[in-house]
Amino acid sequence: MKKTRRVRVGDIEIGEGLPLAVVAGPCVIESESMCMKIAGEIRAVAERLKLPFIFKASFDKANRSSVRSFRGPGLAEGLEVLAKVKKKFGVPVLSDVHETAQVAPASQVLDVIQIPAFLCRQTDLVEAAGRTGKAVNVKKGQFLAPWDMVNVVEKLREVGCERVLLTDRGASFGYNRLVSDMTAIPIMQQSGCPVLFDATHSVQTPGGEKTHSGGDREMVPFLARAAVAAGADGVFIEVHPTPEKARSDAATQLPLAQLERLLTILVDIRSIVLRF
Repeated sequence: MKKTRRVRVGDIEIGEGLPLAVVAGPCVIESESMCMKIAGEIRAVAERLKLPFIFKASFDKANRSSVRSFRGPGLAEGLEVLAKVKKKFGVPVLSDVHETAQVAPASQVLDVIQIPAFLCRQTDLVEAAGRTGKAVNVKKGQFLAPWDMVNVVEKLREVGCERVLLTDRGASFGYNRLVSDMTAIPIMQQSGCPVLFDATHSVQTPGGEKTHSGGDREMVPFLARAAVAAGADGVFIEVHPTPEKARSDAATQLPLAQLERLLTILVDIRSIVLRF
């Protein structure tokens, strides 16, 4: 019998035949008050649309283009903020780890540990995350073919991790350019894992502004709609009240005020996909 492609995170379930999952929040933790505002507004939207929601924010952006770029509050302070979001709003929280020493303390707070795209082949990091017993979300590296992600999934399953999510965020296409191949979604789903689509990082031009990445947030809704039509089990969307003032990924984050309209459209597309 075919195993259903589903993963439980706290009180929510993500995967085949289920409502579209939403992983959303700011790129990086800029302040506790901002995270609280964003989390509260997204939760309200998710409740109105009856969508499972995971709050995301990075405590450390270790892969910034420039050494002078803002990286976030760091591990201890960042986890404290995420713990407060989790307690106040009752939602699962996700953040990324960049080295094995971060995994144990992160696992004390996070419901989902994320492996960044650039680090998806770092075996020690992947396996350390898998051993925590937490759900693990792995971003597909821009340099990998979608079918190569089965090797990452195998590493996680070898250490006993069965709650695995995969996220596509585009593929490198020459210099400073990403393209999204929607066939990556059903291909990665063949691993037996739910697959999300990162609609905001996929519109990046990595390093395209010399000291920081550029991008075109106006393309976010188009890629998100295409991904859900292709069968994505969820969407990953970075949002900010005033994206142009964001301290990371200012060119690609979606204005928070636009999120509900986009998710409403995606819910309709998802319902058609599930119907057939």
